[in-house]
Amino acid sequence: MLEVLPIQSKEEQEILCGRCRVPYRPDALAYKALSEGEFCGVCQFTMDHAGGRILDFAALPGAAAWEPMFVMGRAALNFIDLCGVHRAFFDAGNTDETMIQSIGFSRNAEGRWEMDLTDFFREPCKHTGKQG
Repeated sequence: MLEVLPIQSKEEQEILCGRCRVPYRPDALAYKALSEGEFCGVCQFTMDHAGGRILDFAALPGAAAWEPMFVMGRAALNFIDLCGVHRAFFDAGNTDETMIQSIGFSRNAEGRWEMDLTDFFREPCKHTGKQG
């Protein structure tokens, strides 16, 4: 079973970030991905007037975690959208571009990964990942 859960304490966030070899960002919100109850990845993100930003998106080294990571990316975007922020950016490094595109991002004119969340979660299967 796949689970994506908000990380409830900063202590846990710091430990899980360390396990995934990403910097701990105490001011960021964070989710963890679990597969069959086993931790397999972390996502740290923020939101402000300019949009949501995925800052770190990392699987546990050695974990086969494509599906849990995909679900976690979409969960973070859904939370950002539910907070009324309808533009998101993927600013995390060292991530597979196929994964980033599968989640729904595409490169904007400046080469930055971006997506419009407006109505994305109404019909996510129809989303093309293209910016309009």
